[in-house]
Amino acid sequence: MDVFEAIDSRYSVRGYKADPVDDETLGRVLEAARRAPTAANRQPFRLVIAHTEGRETELLRIYGRPWFVQAPLVVCVVAVPDEAWRRSDDKPYDEVDATIAMAHLVLAATALGLGTCWIAAFDPAAAREVLGLPDDVEPIAFTPLGYPDKPSPGSSRRPLEEIVRYERW
Repeated sequence: MDVFEAIDSRYSVRGYKADPVDDETLGRVLEAARRAPTAANRQPFRLVIAHTEGRETELLRIYGRPWFVQAPLVVCVVAVPDEAWRRSDDKPYDEVDATIAMAHLVLAATALGLGTCWIAAFDPAAAREVLGLPDDVEPIAFTPLGYPDKPSPGSSRRPLEEIVRYERW
């Protein structure tokens, strides 16, 4: 599947098979995240991979929807502010870079037949505790990672005319 097919076929999966994700496939998905462009190539992010089997109850503290733990894996992208490049007005880019890495991960997963669902509505305190995150990093987003239990229901997007401006606002 090429990148445009992955972009077109990606959707937020809210139902997963229990089938395991083999190490080679997981490695390809993680490599896609590692290769994501980041400001000054600082890579101020980490990926925390949690196996769901046997950890369902504690992982559900992070995000309480049952489908969150149906997939065999949950991935959290974590920003590392101290490693971030900063723009001239001192804006740090760690969160931007972390989300770019997550976007690469999601598209690579789709290309390999895996499903994901970008989750930002999680409990940060629970995420810190359950994943043992240190105080100097910030959980940014989660996704289950596994095989969808049904095909895409399709989704709609705004037309380009609503979201694109040329030259000026």
